[in-house]
Amino acid sequence: MPLYEHVFLTRQDASAQQVEELTAQFKGVIEQMGGKVAKVEQWGVKSLSYRLQKNRKAHFTLLNLDAPPAALNEVERQERLNEDVVRYLTIRVEELEEGPSAMMRKVDRDREREERGFGFRERDRGGFRERGEHRRDREVRPSRESVGEGSAAIEE
Repeated sequence: MPLYEHVFLTRQDASAQQVEELTAQFKGVIEQMGGKVAKVEQWGVKSLSYRLQKNRKAHFTLLNLDAPPAALNEVERQERLNEDVVRYLTIRVEELEEGPSAMMRKVDRDREREERGFGFRERDRGGFRERGEHRRDREVRPSRESVGEGSAAIEE
């Protein structure tokens, strides 16, 4: 059977429980028609690049599938009919990715960075000017008189 990666987006005002129910429904359709779901990942609520059906954010869900094309067509048909599903995308792949997807690895990497203190917030705390402070306010420039006195003292 062909292998697919299937991602669908649900409205931001849908609860996590509703998203899980939708996922279980689609998973049931796949299994009923002779396919199997290798992996399910909930990526959480993420911002969209542009508005889709008046939504600025959406719940992202990934399904790695080993299913016949008829099962996938039925899932996509049900997604078109469901009002909570904003968009979906199915890609046929040569092999399914083992372990966490790139999105989940990014979340883990960002979390580790924050724990170690290498995030942008840590760097921005020190070393940068406060708002309204200028370089000329921080540096003490010698006046002309003190420069003249200093040079005279060196000459003596």
